[in-house]
Parts: sequence; C-alpha cells; structure tokens
Amino acid sequence: MARFTRIEVALKMKEQGMVPLFYHKDIEVAKTLLQSLYKGGARLLEFTNRGDYAHEVFAALYKFAEKEMPDMMLGVGSVTDAGTASLYMQLGANFIVTPVLREDIAIVCNRKKVLWSPGCGSLTEIARAEEMGCEIVKLFPGSVYGPNMIKSVRAPQPWTNIMPTGGVSTDPENLKAWFAAGAYCVGMGSKLMVKDKKGMFDFKKIGTHTKNTLALIKKIRETA
Repeated sequence: MARFTRIEVALKMKEQGMVPLFYHKDIEVAKTLLQSLYKGGARLLEFTNRGDYAHEVFAALYKFAEKEMPDMMLGVGSVTDAGTASLYMQLGANFIVTPVLREDIAIVCNRKKVLWSPGCGSLTEIARAEEMGCEIVKLFPGSVYGPNMIKSVRAPQPWTNIMPTGGVSTDPENLKAWFAAGAYCVGMGSKLMVKDKKGMFDFKKIGTHTKNTLALIKKIRETA
C-alpha cells in the first residue's frame, strides 16, 4: 500500500522538478543506484517495469528504501495494464506511470487514490486523461513532440501539468527549453545514469550528477 498520498507525490514532483527513472535486474545494483540518487538529493524516483521478475526487484527495493530512506517516494513506470498497476500498488508503489492512456489503469489507481501519469500525445488524449482525474500528464516521447508542444497545450489549458519524458537531458539549454515552455517537471533516465568506460554504472558520478542537475533545475526556475 502506498505510504504517500497522491497529493504529496504531486507536490514532490513539482518541488524536485525531475523524476529520475531506471531499471536493473540485479537488486544489489538497484539498491546502490537508489542510494546514489538519494545522496544526490532525489526524494522521488520511478522504477521502470522492464524485464522478467521486475516486480520482485521492486518489492525488495521498496522494503530497502522503507528501512534506509523512509522519505523516498518510489513509483513504477512502463505499466501497460490494470493488473500490473494493481500488483505494483500492492507492493507499495506510490505512483504509476504509463506509456499510453489506459482507462483501466486510471480506474484501479483512482480507486486507491494513487497518482497515475499516462503517456499522451495529443490535446484530446490530455483532456480525456484529465477528465479521468489525471493530475500530471506524461508527454511521451518528448523527443518527438518537443517543448513547443507543452507551450501550445498550456495556451488554451493553463491548468494542465505536463512531464516530458524521453528527449530530456542534463544539458542546461535543453532543461531551459522545457521549463520555459511550462513543464511541471521532467522525467530523466539514461542521461542521468552515468556509466564508466566499461559500461558499468558510476555510482559516485550519478550522485554528483543528480545533485548538480537538481540545483540547475532550481536555478532555471528561479530565473525564468
């Protein structure tokens, strides 16, 4: 069962400005990644539902976080059906992110008052998601639509909160463009998860990268 309300999650997404996301099948690697992000200042992140037995990794990761970093809000992304959403909520997921708009997922999440963020690519989809109670829409893939999509949507619908994912990087100009367009927060995966020359995660650099990126987002917002 979720330990944080959907209102708390929505406010944390806004405050943090970035939703780090990752998947790894090795629970020990996942734990270390989580610790690196936490040391960098992240207090909310998305675990990607990818690979066999991903739910088992999340279950272990959630228990670890609950004990070692109780203020960390863990959610799950790449959820494609209501059954999977229900499974992850049973394991403690504090929010659910989907690649597409699915009414069945909206129903099960709303029933337990868990925040859900559906992937949308049109004003019609966004409006439908909001009619079903969505607080934060995921613009996916962000690289296809770009910042102008957010600006264009928020012109007639200034109440719409949009989180672009895919195509978001730690580059200052890239982040400035998204937030200048009106992004509520951004989702970021591979650009944040730094690897060394051998292709292994560089946990220390990930922590530093997270800290610097969060500081950059804060600065961008303050000067916008």
